[in-house]
Amino acid sequence: MALSNPTARARALRQQHNPAEAALWVVLRNRQLGGHKFVRQYPIGPYIADFACRSARLVVEVDGSQHVDSAHDRKRDAFMAGLGYAVLRVPSVSVLTRRSDVCDTILTALDGRLRQPVSTLDLTYIPALT
Repeated sequence: MALSNPTARARALRQQHNPAEAALWVVLRNRQLGGHKFVRQYPIGPYIADFACRSARLVVEVDGSQHVDSAHDRKRDAFMAGLGYAVLRVPSVSVLTRRSDVCDTILTALDGRLRQPVSTLDLTYIPALT
């Protein structure tokens, strides 16, 4: 059964996160990363963000290989950026093999040191449009 209500979908997703999301959540929960509060599976319009720091308006997406060059993801990122959210996409494999580096990158984004769009094999960063 497909859930059309974003809040209901987010609740369902919280019960079934993948290993990379689970590994990152261990570090993000309870303000463990630089004192920043993150929530997981956070509804933003019709989309669900893997992780969001609402106060800093930063979304962190943990992506599997199916997200490479995804038109849907570009549309989703543009929507979130239009609402004032910066979007940081990191590959699942990076979270699993280089979690410390991923956390350093998240802190860099939270500190406002990423101002321009960045796209590499290891991450994609889309700044907020506001």
